[in-house]
Amino acid sequence: MLNVYLKKLRDKPVKNGHPWIFSGSIERIEGNGDPGVPCRVLSADGAVLAHGYYNKKSAITVRVLTRGDTPFTKDLLRQRIERAVAARRRLFESTDTDSFRLVNAEGDFLPGLIVEKYAAGICIQVLTAGMECRRDEILQSLSAVCKPDFIVERSDTESSGREGLLLRDGVVSGTLPQPLVIRENGISVCVDPEGGQKTGFYFDQRENRLLARSYAAGRRCCDCFSYTGGFTANLLAAGAASVTSVDSSKNAIDACRETVRLNGLDASRTVYLCADVFEYLRSLGEAPDLIILDPPKFAKHPGDVERASRGYKDINLVAMKKIAPGGILFTFSCSNAIDAKLFRQIVFAAAADAGRDVQVLHMLSAGVDHPVSLGHPEGEYLKGVGLKVL
Repeated sequence: MLNVYLKKLRDKPVKNGHPWIFSGSIERIEGNGDPGVPCRVLSADGAVLAHGYYNKKSAITVRVLTRGDTPFTKDLLRQRIERAVAARRRLFESTDTDSFRLVNAEGDFLPGLIVEKYAAGICIQVLTAGMECRRDEILQSLSAVCKPDFIVERSDTESSGREGLLLRDGVVSGTLPQPLVIRENGISVCVDPEGGQKTGFYFDQRENRLLARSYAAGRRCCDCFSYTGGFTANLLAAGAASVTSVDSSKNAIDACRETVRLNGLDASRTVYLCADVFEYLRSLGEAPDLIILDPPKFAKHPGDVERASRGYKDINLVAMKKIAPGGILFTFSCSNAIDAKLFRQIVFAAAADAGRDVQVLHMLSAGVDHPVSLGHPEGEYLKGVGLKVL
């Protein structure tokens, strides 16, 4: 086990529960080890602050697992997985939802591990060297606790690569149903954990899709960046007068079309467009009454913030200019580098430039299966605003 000594006055974040330690906070390291090796974190005067794992290849050099002088063991890993799974079962046991996030990395005090439930199976993402070292223990615990029919792995992300990990994807155990259909708030969706974006579905928007449904009846709606059609299906199910689903990916548009068909919704009220969303909004003639803006991550790194901010302002400005008076706009950012305060400032600046009076109806975030540790505000990656544009 390595001993990682922090610089003077750099221990406050760790004491306050922040799970990340960057190289600039480290004074010295005693010992050697491969990426993911367990470590103690000590203050400059030698007090043990935490235990975690170390990776000199990563910008986040240490990820904290326990505070104080408590080692992170196989039993503690199992306990945290059990606690996370039990919490989700309580949340969803009486709902018409069979798929959701089971383990939310730092939010469940397991940094580097994402687990999502897909009907009778699960999909995992092992994103850091420390969790890669415990991969076999993770799979054993999940198999025992969840008893899944199948396990799929999608540890093929950019962050996995930055950690120096072997990129993994594919079925780990069991047989993946073809097609795989999940249920969310009564809506059926055909998903592809092996080949889809993220792990195949965006569970973080579940509660926002349901909220958008409550505004849709009788409205002309536009679902921008529609992907597999989660918002589209909810809007149609609520009785929207029409829904235009727009995405730059043909595969996404095909998946959206299949979601509508799967739920027996009125396809005659839906227009599917494979197009650039920015260009589509600028070309709009008839003003929609409800617009969903759920774009992909515009800022992947802190250095992208300025460029991404311009993109978010541009798309919100165009949407506010084009929407009908009294229209509802749900607008989101999933960029970690754009915090909630900055995103709201961008949206409010777009409203000012659009010359429209705008009312804030909702401050939006990910659902309850995506908990955020109070000591780790960076975990609040999804942020959004529900607006009425007068």
